[in-house]
Amino acid sequence: MACLLVVMGVSSCGKSTVAAALARCLQLQYVEGDELHSAANIARMRSGVALTDADRRDWLDALAGHLQRAQRQQMGVAMACSALKRSYRDILRRGVSELLFVHLRGSPALLAQRSAQRAGHYMPASLLQSQFEILEAPQADERAMEFEVEQPPEAIVQAVVAEIARRSAIASAT
Repeated sequence: MACLLVVMGVSSCGKSTVAAALARCLQLQYVEGDELHSAANIARMRSGVALTDADRRDWLDALAGHLQRAQRQQMGVAMACSALKRSYRDILRRGVSELLFVHLRGSPALLAQRSAQRAGHYMPASLLQSQFEILEAPQADERAMEFEVEQPPEAIVQAVVAEIARRSAIASAT
């Protein structure tokens, strides 16, 4: 079975960096979730307006559709997507078995610093707090791994790869 991963967390936590590295390491397709936002959503964020659940719905449906197609084609994916709420993750999981979430956590102070130093992205640092306010960490029943972003991305990637190998070995043994 192809590996399907969503690297999640608030803005500036390193989702894109970790997802792209996992894609390279595991030979998966890399999907940058931000690229699937509508022009209207990007304009809202660029102007400092936080997205609502309704604003995110079509975007989440598009990401879920991508994961569903990948599963049907037995193609692995490493996707960067904030997936801040359980209801958002439920949409991504829809019709996709064995989706693994990699939640990157960091302190508001560290991520604000990273956000302020980030260039060329439409998400302003001013929206970071709104993301922390709605963040619902994955629960035990959600098939997720969590990592503190103070670790180097390479260490996170190594840990995820090791966990995937461990889970694969267990599945093969049963």
